Amino acid sequence: MSNYLHKDIETMPREEIEKLQSERLVKQVKRMYDNVELFRKRMDEAGLTPDDVKGIEDLHKLPFSYKQDLRDYYPYGLFAVPMNEIVRVHASSGTTGKKIVVGYTENDLTMWSDCVARMMTAIGLGKDDFVQVSYGYGLFTGGLGAHSGAEAIGATVIPTSSGNTQMQVQTMVDFGSTALCCTPSYAMYLGEYIAETGNKDNIKLKAGIFGAEPWTEDMRAAIEEKLNCKAYDIYGLSEIMGPGVSCECEYQCGMHVWEDHFIPEIIDPDTGEVLPAGESGELVFTTITKEGFPLIRYRTKDICSLNYEKCKCGRTHVRMKKPTGRSDDMLIIRGVNVFPSQIEEVLLKVGEGITPNYQIVVDRVNNTDTLDVYVEMTEALFSDEIRGVEKIEKKITEELRSMLGIGAKVHLVNPKSIARSEGKAKRVIDNRKLS
Repeated sequence: MSNYLHKDIETMPREEIEKLQSERLVKQVKRMYDNVELFRKRMDEAGLTPDDVKGIEDLHKLPFSYKQDLRDYYPYGLFAVPMNEIVRVHASSGTTGKKIVVGYTENDLTMWSDCVARMMTAIGLGKDDFVQVSYGYGLFTGGLGAHSGAEAIGATVIPTSSGNTQMQVQTMVDFGSTALCCTPSYAMYLGEYIAETGNKDNIKLKAGIFGAEPWTEDMRAAIEEKLNCKAYDIYGLSEIMGPGVSCECEYQCGMHVWEDHFIPEIIDPDTGEVLPAGESGELVFTTITKEGFPLIRYRTKDICSLNYEKCKCGRTHVRMKKPTGRSDDMLIIRGVNVFPSQIEEVLLKVGEGITPNYQIVVDRVNNTDTLDVYVEMTEALFSDEIRGVEKIEKKITEELRSMLGIGAKVHLVNPKSIARSEGKAKRVIDNRKLS
C-alpha cells in the first residue's frame, strides 16, 4: 500500500474511535449551538443544552436535520462561520426547488482531500497512477472532490470532466489512464463505446471509482468486464462533504466510513428510532470536524446497513453496505414497495439479448397503478426473429414478478433508443406525480 495510509487512524481500536468521536461531537454541538440559529432553536425546543451532550451515547437525543432545511435557509443561513472564512462553495440542484448550497473552510477542503486520498490508497493507487476524473467539475462536488484526492496521493490527474465520450476514450488510450472516476451508468456507456470502437485492448485501466448513484453487484460485474478493471464504490453527498465520506477497500466488502470525521447511524425511516447494528434502514450522518457547514443527524434518505466487524484489510472503521435505494425514491405500486435497484438486478441477471440501459415508467390508469419497464435490446437480438424478443420479454416479466410480487409490463426497445446520461442516469418516470 502507499505510504499515505493513516495506520494510527484507520486501524485504531473501536473504543479509541468512539472516544475520539465523543470528544469531537461535544465540541461540535457547542459550536453549532453558538453559531447556527436553526440548530439552537431545535435544541431549545427539545429542552436540550450543549451540556446535555457528554458523548456519542447522547447522540440519539439530538434533533434531526433535513434537506428541506438547506432550501429554507438558502443560500448561507446554515453556515457556522463568517463568510470571509468560506473559501469555496458547491451546490447540488436536486430535482425540485432551490439549490442545496454548501461551504468549506480551508481546513474542510484539506479534510475532504484527505478522505478521498485514503480511499484511493485503500485500492492501491499511488503516485505512479494516472487518474482520469470524468465527474463533472463546477458546482457539483464530484469532479473537484476526486481531483483533490488524487493530487494528495501524488497521482497524475487527468481532469476530463464529463461529456464528449469520444474524447474521454481517446484520452484514456493516449494518456494511459490507470484509474477512472465517474458515475457507474456513465462507466457502462464508456464500456459500450470502447467495445464499439475496438479499444478494449488499448486501455490500461486497473481501477474504476464509481459513485453518485446506486448500482448493483451485477452492474459491478458488467462494468468490470467491459472496462477490464476492478470497480470500486465511493459514497458521498454534498451536504456531508462530497465523494469520499465512505469507500471500498481492495476487498470490495463494504464501504469504510471515515469515523474520525463522520458518525453514521441507521434509523427506522418511519419512526426515527435508532436500529441495531446490521439492520437495514435510513442512513443518518453527523459531521464532527467540519467547520463551514456542519450538520447534526442529517437524514440522507439512503437505505443500507452498517457492519462494525474488523475488515480483512485491517481497517476498523465501520463499513456501510451499498445502498439499495432511497426511502424517497421508493415506489409504492399497488401497495407494494418497489426499489429501482431491484428491477436493475433482475435485468442484469437476464443478461443475454438485452443491454443495461432501461427506464421505469409508473402511471395510473382507471385508478390503478401500472408499471412499465423499457429495456434496450442488443444489436444481435434486434436482428433476430420476433420470437426471440417475446421469449426474453416473458422471462423478464416472470423474474420481475418473482422479485417484486407484482406484475410489470416489459417492453424490449431498439438499441440506443433510451437516452444515455453522462451524469446521473434518469431511470424512473413517475407520471402519477404529474397529475
